[in-house]
Parts: sequence; structure tokens; C-alpha cells
Amino acid sequence: MKLGAFSVSLAVRDLEASRIFYEKLGFHVFGGDAAQGWLIIKNASSTIGLFQGMFDKNMLTFNPGWDENAQNLNEFTDVRELQQHLKTAGITLESEADETSTGPASFLVLDPDGNPVLVDQHV
Repeated sequence: MKLGAFSVSLAVRDLEASRIFYEKLGFHVFGGDAAQGWLIIKNASSTIGLFQGMFDKNMLTFNPGWDENAQNLNEFTDVRELQQHLKTAGITLESEADETSTGPASFLVLDPDGNPVLVDQHV
């Protein structure tokens, strides 16, 4: 089971302060839109999403169909297939992708400690 590109999505109080802090750690803005309250930052193969006012908690994020540079992959496991695998394994989903759809979709699960894990396919 291939979950796709991995990042940590941080719920931040002040996007600009967070950007400045992480730039001091060697990260650079890779994508996003500060006017909308979110930035994607990278340091080598490490990726962090900074999200102001979008999420209540920090979360792990996986992006099926993308490599670590948000480039589309020719082959990947579709989010709906991943979702079905987890449901078959007895994992409860907090939100689900429409299994009759194709293309972009997402689902959310919580780990045993309540940490959100978002599987978010953009292709």
C-alpha cells in the first residue's frame, strides 16, 4: 500500500511568524497562498504545510499520486483503494472519499491517540 508523498500539516496561529521561524531552520516556501492562510515549505525532502485557521490540530498528510515535489506520478494507489483497504482492516474513517468518483478526493482517520491522518489525492 503506497500512501504517497508525506508531509506534516501544522495548525499555526500566525502564518507569517511561522514562515519566518521555519525559514531560519532552512525551509523555503514551495507553494501555497499566504492570502488564503496556507503555505507549503520544504527543506530537502522534508515538507511542512502551514495552515492558519483551517485545522484544529496538527496532522499527518499523505498525497497519493504525488512525489515529494508535488509532481504527478504515473502509477499510484488511488485514494479510494486505500480507503477501502483501511475499512476492510476495521479502521473507522472520520470522513470518506466518494467511492463512485474519480480524481481528486480525500479521507481522514484518527490514530489511536486521536492524531488526524489525512490522505488527500490531488490528481
